[in-house]
Amino acid sequence: MAAVFLDCGAMTESSESRNTRTASYLAEPGEVRRVLLLYSGGLDTSVMLKWIQDEYSAEVVALTVNLGQPGEDYGVVKDKATRLGAVAAEVVDAREEFARDFIAPAIKANAIYGLGYPLFTALGRPLIAKLAVEHARRHGCDTIAHGCTGKGNDQVRIEATVATLAPELKVIAPVRGWQMGREEEIAYAREHGIPIKGGAEQTPYSIDDNLWGRSSEGRWIEELDHAPEDDVFQLVTRPEDAPDESETIALGFERGLPVSLNGERLGLVELLERVAEIGCRHGVGIVDHIEDRIVGLKVRDIYEVPAAAIVLPAHAELERLVGTIHQNQFKSDVDRQWGYLVYAGLWWEPLRENLDAYMDAVNERVTGTIGMKLYKGSARVVTRESPNAVYDAQLATFETSGGLFSQQASPGFIELWSLQSRMAWRLRHGQGD
Repeated sequence: MAAVFLDCGAMTESSESRNTRTASYLAEPGEVRRVLLLYSGGLDTSVMLKWIQDEYSAEVVALTVNLGQPGEDYGVVKDKATRLGAVAAEVVDAREEFARDFIAPAIKANAIYGLGYPLFTALGRPLIAKLAVEHARRHGCDTIAHGCTGKGNDQVRIEATVATLAPELKVIAPVRGWQMGREEEIAYAREHGIPIKGGAEQTPYSIDDNLWGRSSEGRWIEELDHAPEDDVFQLVTRPEDAPDESETIALGFERGLPVSLNGERLGLVELLERVAEIGCRHGVGIVDHIEDRIVGLKVRDIYEVPAAAIVLPAHAELERLVGTIHQNQFKSDVDRQWGYLVYAGLWWEPLRENLDAYMDAVNERVTGTIGMKLYKGSARVVTRESPNAVYDAQLATFETSGGLFSQQASPGFIELWSLQSRMAWRLRHGQGD
């Protein structure tokens, strides 16, 4: 397999068949002159940077987007792209925009997909693709390239964004067409003198991470009867190794967004980073998840989401405290719809913006403080406070009667409330008139 990809002259005919246009935005080889490559510095995109130059005889501009990936040296990534032949290499720090325009709406929407996935990758991809469009136009590129496979959702999120925001630009997805496995990619990298980031030959997992979480795929993760191995957890402490003493933190919210940690007011990026650090220490945020992808596959992922595992339950609890029963029941349905649109790569769908307007309106009164107790992998609400709470401690006691609530009125309420149910039961069981 590797030898095929080393002989670029022999690849021309096969590339024509691999790139047969099935969508109007896909690039044919003859249309590609300058490519904006979404570049991470990892194995796939490093091989891709060289491969595009040889396969398409095209110039490559490398774009790296910082969404809060921990431990990344972006200077090294940029230098590597230049050494591999990129005519330009840019690094964009998009953490503030990511937090403000993507994570913040997700918090207001209590955004979870499939009962466990807080959408961190799904939220990042439309922003990355939007920035790719902006920089492609700036550098005079005709094509955008990404490293997504044909089995994942990210191809949908990125390509739908490009097709929406820049219909004049074409797209190529080499990994989807070249069918090189990991070993073939490593062989290609060695043949062409491409340094492999972090000793990727020994790294068994495919990793994606940002400010809001981290995912791991590959190796034993695909085996449903295989329990998680310890080496997969590079972010969150194993709960068994977490401190024996619990820690309670206070998250302050204003209009649905976290603004303070333990009384200290912080910007959203810094607050999420600090919450994640505390959560990691206490083993909070490990999710072993079976996921229904929009491309039809059912897959298993291991997620480490310490910030989301703390902030989202806190927000949801505060929202319930200030909302009526009718608001809360309806909101959960809207949350689910919002989360699905984002998961499915439809960030630019007008309905998502419509739902945002509702989320903003509901969250106008979501202000207060939630206490979260962290202990060996768990994060649970222990205290609640809000000036807008639809709650009265006196009314909640069994002893209180009169005023806004009269216990003596309950029998009449019960009789009317159960009227239709009682009538239907009697008719179905032959106990009518």
